[in-house]
Amino acid sequence: MSKSLDEIDNKSFAAGPSPLGSKAVAVTLESGRTSHPEGAPVLVLDGTWQMAEAGAERARLKNEWPDAIPAQVPGSVHAALVAAGKLPDPTIGRNQEIVAKASYKTWWFKTTFRKTAGTTGERLVFDGVCNRCTVWLNGVKLGGHEGMFGGPSFDIASHLQETNALVVRLDPIPFEDDPWVPSQRNNNKSWKKTVVFNNVYGWHYSQCPSLGIWRSVRVEGAPAVRMDHPFVATRDTKTGTVDLAVALAGSARKWAGTLTGTIQPENFTGPARHFCLRVKSAASRRDLHLRFRIPGPKLWWPVDLGAPNLYRLTLSFVPDGVGQADTQSLTFGIRTVEMAPLPGGPKPDKFNWTFVVNGRPIFVKGTGWCTLDPLMDFRRERYDRFLSLARDQHCQMVRAWGSGMPETDDFYDLCDRYGLMVMQEWPTAWNSHETQPYDMLEETVRLNTLRIRHRASLVIYTGGNESEKPFGKAIDMMGRLAIKLDGTRAFHRGQPFGGSKHNYDSYWGRKPLDVHLRHEADFYGEYGLACFPNYESVQRYLPDNEKQLWPPPEDGAFTFHTPVFNHLQCLSRISQFANTFAPRNATMEQFVIGSQMAQVVCLRHQFERARSRWPHCTGALYYKINDNFPAASWATADWYGAPKMGHYFMQQTLAPLHAFLLFDTIHNLGMWFDQPVFLADDADHLKGRDWQVIVRAYDGALREVKRTSYDGRGSIKSTRYLGPFNLDTEQTDTAPLLFVSEIRVDGQLANRTFYWINHEFDRGCLFRLPRTTLALKKDKDGTVVVTNTGKLPAVGAFVARPGHLDTFTASENYLWLDAGEKHTIRVDTLDGLSVEAWNA
Repeated sequence: MSKSLDEIDNKSFAAGPSPLGSKAVAVTLESGRTSHPEGAPVLVLDGTWQMAEAGAERARLKNEWPDAIPAQVPGSVHAALVAAGKLPDPTIGRNQEIVAKASYKTWWFKTTFRKTAGTTGERLVFDGVCNRCTVWLNGVKLGGHEGMFGGPSFDIASHLQETNALVVRLDPIPFEDDPWVPSQRNNNKSWKKTVVFNNVYGWHYSQCPSLGIWRSVRVEGAPAVRMDHPFVATRDTKTGTVDLAVALAGSARKWAGTLTGTIQPENFTGPARHFCLRVKSAASRRDLHLRFRIPGPKLWWPVDLGAPNLYRLTLSFVPDGVGQADTQSLTFGIRTVEMAPLPGGPKPDKFNWTFVVNGRPIFVKGTGWCTLDPLMDFRRERYDRFLSLARDQHCQMVRAWGSGMPETDDFYDLCDRYGLMVMQEWPTAWNSHETQPYDMLEETVRLNTLRIRHRASLVIYTGGNESEKPFGKAIDMMGRLAIKLDGTRAFHRGQPFGGSKHNYDSYWGRKPLDVHLRHEADFYGEYGLACFPNYESVQRYLPDNEKQLWPPPEDGAFTFHTPVFNHLQCLSRISQFANTFAPRNATMEQFVIGSQMAQVVCLRHQFERARSRWPHCTGALYYKINDNFPAASWATADWYGAPKMGHYFMQQTLAPLHAFLLFDTIHNLGMWFDQPVFLADDADHLKGRDWQVIVRAYDGALREVKRTSYDGRGSIKSTRYLGPFNLDTEQTDTAPLLFVSEIRVDGQLANRTFYWINHEFDRGCLFRLPRTTLALKKDKDGTVVVTNTGKLPAVGAFVARPGHLDTFTASENYLWLDAGEKHTIRVDTLDGLSVEAWNA
């Protein structure tokens, strides 16, 4: 029997046993909670530090800081300089070119702290410093470190005083010119020789390499026996059987004590249970593998398939006799994710691409995820804004790609709670694993695997982004550690690889959008089309003297805020597609809208093609949900947090119940039209119910030219072909030609979307549709009712809150409303709302 690429790779990694590969010791859970002691003291050093530029080491260590400014830790050098008024807002105009200069200077940080009484064996722990640093405590050099995703840490007990001075020097980011963009002076390829997130080095809207102490800093006391990264994984979802692996490391050669665990619901109501286990060891370290059953398990499910139920495990080890206890807490989900072959069975050149969640094969709907900010503003509320938009869009997976980073604890906690599966790539891209220091990559993979492996949302590890040659020592190390430190998740060498594809034929290849309507793959790791943010957002980053300049000057901020800063004809590439929608002599706002319409065509049609091919295509992740800086980009929500048009159309497209029409072309003027209609039902919503899919076609005067119904009852097994939708040559001889596809369940509208083609034959025709009128009524329960009060359909009706698009949330938008139709929309505020449509 043929083997899959997964099996071949796993054997080649020669990893040895995984943490859960040993025989498990069964423990019985008792009812109720039990008490847990305080763990060893931890002194968190986050807060306001001092920061200063350059200066002699001798002077800085002697407390000569007359030029210091306040700086927040966690935070960045650039954020501190902007906050102190030393640098302008980097998001406006071309200010990024000024702000980026700080990346190439030396910076010093300093804080003081008092020793915690009664603590022994202290360690100083940095969770993340970007990027090369040297650390001193009370004038004693502790050491240096490079690589931003964990470390350094130092034993400091012998250096502590009652009052302590901690000093950190950050070295400048090196600069190496990258000939990939010959005309660009600030494209820095030095990231290929270290371990950072590289999307701020000049090729991805940002040319401001990050620098700073970006994660928490603390002093940890030493428990008598330390629990090393407890790991929880599901053995059996039906019985609630869960495995716990934990390594216990004692300060003495022999030790004994009691391990106690409490398991209780985290985000739902239910009983708590606990266990107590006596543990003895004749060596300083002992690895435990325990197994227990949680009665009546509540499973963790991805978006739309069930609730993302979480449990909390509180674990403590209390040593016999004297010594400090160790207590830790983590969340976990009862769930399994297995990878099954595509139809036709396993193949040696393909990974197993069918995601089987809790025993159920699913078509995976998702998006790419980009690092939030070059100034490393990683506040939880910013993560929440974009991840909640992904959830609302019905995304089930986010891909934390290799040009970004092993994501933060807040990112993973929110993904756990929202039911968002995560494809976590390690920070390599375009074969950089061949030049990045092996030891830095190994430390990054090891520390972060241990940190995130208990997360319910984490489902797969990947070697990196778009490497043509995902082989060699570093990639094999990643695969080996995926087994050695985890063993419950798949590892793929790269993305795309082994059956998955990326597709940028239109943007980089300048091919017509039709290529996205016809493209096929086993799995899509990435595809998309760049467009501009909402007009309101564009106005935020344009300087005052350019807000009304149109067409934009070639060296102005409008063109600067594009991929690669317009050095690869970025504005021309976007214009190629935006101008097929926008009117001739379009205003800036019309051009922006046209660019977003083009993105919708690319994203939704390719996704629906993929969805129609289930199970031969098992998922699609479009690029992407968010941005790292304000710019024209592939995201469906801009850096400020404002959803674009694409967000709402993809929300319709990714809905668990969705009726859709496939297209081979958007150019069908005066030609016979014969295209298939499909119905998708991911969550078996139709079980035992009557349903009807209705497809309608409208001409440019918004007159209905054809209507066809497809009736049925009961389940459809995820995706079903319903039949053709036909138009003759007279019916298609119109620009634009619009289609409406909807499904009604037991007579009630459940999902609707609309399409347009033939627009290129009459440029700007979507902006000149016959007019109708809309009315907006606000209710007190957080909803508004939009009514089409005219005699023609309203096309693209949407509710907005002008001036607050970055924080406003609507449950749906860009709707087709028939004449006289009413529709209720949930909103997060009733203040300052307006309603518009493309023709109202």
